[in-house]
Parts: sequence; structure tokens; C-alpha cells
Amino acid sequence: MRKITDPKELQELCLEWRRQGMSIGLVPTMGFFHAGHLSLMDHVHPLCDRMVVTLFVNPTQFGPSEDLNSYPHDLENDARLAEKHGADILFAPEADAMYNPDHATWVQVPELARGLCGRTRPDHFQGVCTVVTKLFMLTQPTLAAFGQKDWQQLAIIRRMVQDLNIPVEIHGRPIVREADGLAMSSRNAYLTEEERACAPGIHAALKAAEKLVLEGECNAETVKNFIRTRITESVPMGRADYIELVTPDGIKPVESISGPVLAAVAVYMGKARLIDNQYIEV
Repeated sequence: MRKITDPKELQELCLEWRRQGMSIGLVPTMGFFHAGHLSLMDHVHPLCDRMVVTLFVNPTQFGPSEDLNSYPHDLENDARLAEKHGADILFAPEADAMYNPDHATWVQVPELARGLCGRTRPDHFQGVCTVVTKLFMLTQPTLAAFGQKDWQQLAIIRRMVQDLNIPVEIHGRPIVREADGLAMSSRNAYLTEEERACAPGIHAALKAAEKLVLEGECNAETVKNFIRTRITESVPMGRADYIELVTPDGIKPVESISGPVLAAVAVYMGKARLIDNQYIEV
């Protein structure tokens, strides 16, 4: 595996691979790998001639009071895992290599970014779209994989690729969970022992809501209140940022459930902000 920090070096190598007729798979990450990241690599590796894993804690998707400077990291272990799971390149640039001091170009999908995480993190998805576009330009991938835990992000990237005619196939991959149901996240490292013990209640509330809908409940407000009550009872130290039911592709709020719907939540727990979702097929 080759470690690269210079964007130009990465782009030149990937362009040469494409000139040789090779397919390239991309796994964009912010590092501190867990089984969710590794599942993306294991999915992409057999589908492409070359696999690029990127590790970049992107400053433009963090708000001024968020955890940019404390985001967990372990580059040495991440490099070992990326190589073990088939990466041909680990791209780990510094911020000043990715953004010039006078950077002035941004990519947005505002219609899909207004709700859910975008409501309290207004510049987050602008940063995500911009850095993902840059990574696409640098690596020239034929396919890229993203986890469904960040469902809104996945929907936005799909729309961005569609609207801008970017020639990359987007693969959304299932949420990887701990044995007790907690969605894996690098930020789970922030949880205290007590917080970690009750955090699985978030997923349990979503699964109970799915059961409620499948048994015939179609009023979205009733389902949201049900989730809120379950989280309040089982995750008493949590504080909900949002509890919403939205259309899976358009991320539009739903009032009456008559088709597939996404139940999505974000819950603050101590230093962590945990997101999770449940796709409900009606």
C-alpha cells in the first residue's frame, strides 16, 4: 500500500490508472477506523482494480463549536487496517493541501440539506459536498462507497452526482452495529461507561417505531412522539437534536405514512452527538 499526502501526486497516479483502463474504487473516511469503515473497504475491494481509501478530517464540514480539534485519530492503526483490507493507496492530506487560503468555490445541494442534520449544522453539507467533489476529481473513481448511517449525506451525494453528471457509481452500504444495536461511529469513543450502557436505546426506539408502523400506524406525528417517549425513557441522559420521519430520497418531512419512510434521529449524549436511522418499507 502506498501512503500519499499530496493531492497532485494522487491525481496523477489515478489518472494514469484510468488511462490504463483500470477501475478505481473510493472509500472516503475521516479515519479512526471501526468495523463500519472496514465493511466499506471489503465491499469495494473485489469490485475494482485499484482501491483508494482517503483519511481526511475535513475542516469545512465542522461548525465553530464542534469537535474538529478533538476528533479521534490513530493514523498508524488506520494505515495498518487499510492495507490489511486491500487499499492500494491511503490518502491522508493536511488541510492546507486540500484548501488554498483563498478557497472560494463551494458545492451545495440546499434542498436536501435543510432538514435533519442540516438544521443545526447549516454549513455541514456544503463542506461535505465540496470535499467529496474534490476527492472525486482527484481519484477519478468508477465507484465510491458510503455508509447508510449518514443517510442524509448519502442522499445528498447521490443527488449531487446525478445533477452534475459525475461519472461515479454510488454504493450505499448497511449500518454496522455493535452486538447491542448501537450504530458504530468514531464518536462513540466520547461516551462514558454510563452513556455507552444506555446508548443502544436509540436503535431500540427506532426498531419499536418500525414495528408500530408495520402494524398500521400511519400518522407521522404519533410515530415521532412514540420514538421521543422511548428515547426519553431508555436514554435519560440523552437530549434529542431531532426526531423526524422523512422521504428516503428527498429528505422531505412526512405527515402521513403511505410508502417507504426513513425514521431518523440525532441525540446529544455528553460530548457525543449520535445519529441513527431506520428505513421502514411500507
